[in-house]
Amino acid sequence: MTEEAFSSTHPPLPPTTEDTQYSWLRLLRSKRVGPVTFHRLLAEYGSAQNALDALPEVARSAGIKGYETCPASAVDAEIEAAKAAKARLLCFSDPGYPQLLKGLKDAPPLLWAIGDLSVLNRPMISLVGARNASSLGLRMARSLAQSLGEAGYTVVSGLARGVDTAAHQAALPTGTVAVLAGGADVIYPAENAGLAERISETGLCLSEQPMGMTPQARDFPKRNRIIAGLPRAVVVVEAAAKSGSLITARDALDYGREVLAVPGHPFDARSSGCNRLIRDGAVLIRDAADVLEALPPQETAAAAKDAAPAASLQQALAELPPPPPQRRSLAETHALHQQILGRLGPTPTSETDLLRDLSLPPQDLAPALTDLELEGTITRQPGGLLSKALPEDKD
Repeated sequence: MTEEAFSSTHPPLPPTTEDTQYSWLRLLRSKRVGPVTFHRLLAEYGSAQNALDALPEVARSAGIKGYETCPASAVDAEIEAAKAAKARLLCFSDPGYPQLLKGLKDAPPLLWAIGDLSVLNRPMISLVGARNASSLGLRMARSLAQSLGEAGYTVVSGLARGVDTAAHQAALPTGTVAVLAGGADVIYPAENAGLAERISETGLCLSEQPMGMTPQARDFPKRNRIIAGLPRAVVVVEAAAKSGSLITARDALDYGREVLAVPGHPFDARSSGCNRLIRDGAVLIRDAADVLEALPPQETAAAAKDAAPAASLQQALAELPPPPPQRRSLAETHALHQQILGRLGPTPTSETDLLRDLSLPPQDLAPALTDLELEGTITRQPGGLLSKALPEDKD
C-alpha cells in the first residue's frame, strides 16, 4: 500500500513501520539525496514524509527547476522485487541495524538483507584482499576465516574473486556477511551466484543499493565503506599498492577500526599494499591468534560465548576430490598456464595448494608445470615448492 492510498477522511494516525519504511525508501531514492543528505533532512524535518513534502521547494531555492521526488511506482517496484528475492529491509532506526555501522556519519539509512539477520548480532571482522590472489593468500584467507568463525566472529567481505571468495567459503559453516556493490539480488561476479545462495542459508547478503541494480565502478568504494564500518577490525590479506582493499583499510582507519595486515614477499606486487600498511603502523598478522590478540578482551569473550562449531558435512564436502581430468585444447592449455602463473608469486608454494586452488587432478597439473618450467616462467625450490621466476632467474 502506498502512502497516497490513505484516506484523508480519517484522523491522522502515527506512522506504522511499513509507512516509515516506504517514505524512507522514497526519500533515499530521490535525486541528489545520499546518506549524509538523508540524515540531515530527517533531522531537519522530523520525518521522511515531511522531508519529501519540502524537497521540491528546497530544490527550487537552490536553483533546481522541475525537481521531483522519487515516484511511488519506483518504490512499489523495488518492494515487489524485494519480496520476490525474500529480502528484508533494515532501517537505520531498527533495533536490528548493526550498531557499529550506525555510528558512521554516512551510515546507510536502509539496507536490503537476504538471509539470516542473526549473524549481525555477533562481533564481526572483515577480511579483504586481492582478486588475483596467490595460493598463499587464498590459503591464509581460508585459515583466518575458518578460525575466526569458529571463535564466534561473523566474517565480512565483498564477494569479489580471490580473497573475498575464499573467506566466504571458509566461513560458511559459521555464517558470513557478503556486502554487495549492486542490489542484494544482483550477484557480481556472476560466477559467485552459487556461493551467494549458500551464504544466504547460513549468513547474509547485504546491500544499500536498490533491488535489481547492476553495480558500476563508482559503487564499489561505497560498498567498501560498509565493509569497513560493520566490524571492529579489518584484516587485509593481500593488496597491491593501489587497490580497493586499501580504500577499505583507509575507511576503517577513518572510522576508528583496527587495521591488521598479513605481510608478504617484497617482490610480490600483491603484497606491497599490506607491507606498506604494516610499515605505517598496521598490526602484523600471522594467524587468527594474532587477530584475536589485537581485539579488545571484552569483544573476544563475547565472540567465544557465541562460537558455533563448524558443520562436519560442509567440512567433508570441502575435502571431496577434484573433478576428473579433461582434455584441453591449445587455447585451454594457455588459459591454464595463465591461471597457474596468477596463483604463483616470489614466495614458494606447494603443488598441493595449487591443486586445491585450481581444482585440478595431478595428471593435468604436472604437464602444465613442466611446460612452464621449460619456458623459464616458474622455478622449483627445495622441497618441491614452486615460485614465479624472477627476471634474473630466466637468464
